[in-house]
Amino acid sequence: MTTRKWLGALMALGCTLATAQEPFPSRPLTLINPWAAGSSTDVMARTLAEEFRKQLGQSVVVVSRDGGSGVIGMNVLAQAPADGLTLAFTPMTPITVQPHYVKGLKLGPDSVQPLCGVTENILGVSVRADSPFKTIGELVAAAKKGSLSYGSPGPNSAPFLAMDQLERDQGLKLVHVPYKGDAGSIQELLAGRLDFVSSIAASAAPQIRAGKLRLLAVASERRHPAFPEVPTFKELGMAVQEESFAGLFVPRGVPEAVLGRLDAACAAAARSDAVRQVAQRGDQVVFHQDRRQWDRRIHDEFRKQGAAAERHAQ
Repeated sequence: MTTRKWLGALMALGCTLATAQEPFPSRPLTLINPWAAGSSTDVMARTLAEEFRKQLGQSVVVVSRDGGSGVIGMNVLAQAPADGLTLAFTPMTPITVQPHYVKGLKLGPDSVQPLCGVTENILGVSVRADSPFKTIGELVAAAKKGSLSYGSPGPNSAPFLAMDQLERDQGLKLVHVPYKGDAGSIQELLAGRLDFVSSIAASAAPQIRAGKLRLLAVASERRHPAFPEVPTFKELGMAVQEESFAGLFVPRGVPEAVLGRLDAACAAAARSDAVRQVAQRGDQVVFHQDRRQWDRRIHDEFRKQGAAAERHAQ
């Protein structure tokens, strides 16, 4: 090897080592919001971005890539470089539910890396304040005598899947009316065109506090802290538990050291007053899950939803 070539090789090696030792992050980060701008997910994403900035010392830019019930944004994430500089914040449904219903979708627990869980959106059943049903038991008893109608965000949504469990557990035959979101079904309920709605409890919370709706039961493991008087289905002996968690994801292949840094930043963000205040204002619950817990949760939920999809297809 000539002296010139040897010096060139040495300089290249030096650059490679410098790059390898470069502290993370050396550039600003991007946080994808796979849902509409201005949504509760967007608001929390922007709060997390600010907390990550404090932890990592780099700005975090939030970009909305909505569409396909979160699928478009998560596909963008899956194709991003595995350098830890691109993240996404979303409810887990684009990864755990949509792949079982959207033909050809290449998303799933192994197409992206679950980083950490941040919040839980507790699901619940609500009726109008003047409804004859004062408890979920009364509603179920009426549904056994005659068909009742309810609204949800659609046949592959978590609120619908909760009612699917209720139908199977209690031997009911409910009339399902799908909408594009919680707002449409709640408006129809208020107009008297539905018997009840299954939705994120937070979506119905303003009308519940205004005395226009009544929350009968929630589908989580524990009661909603904003409505501690409302029981869970599980407490009432009904096999209905459909949880809706939201968290952060990164592309597959991010180096272990970078994942550890991001996981620690997420834990700090979840403990912050800002995240807790935003969650409280939106009637969400901060429910931090570290990388291993979140990864296990996503894989378990994916298998559960796959089994539910197979039942629907029969």
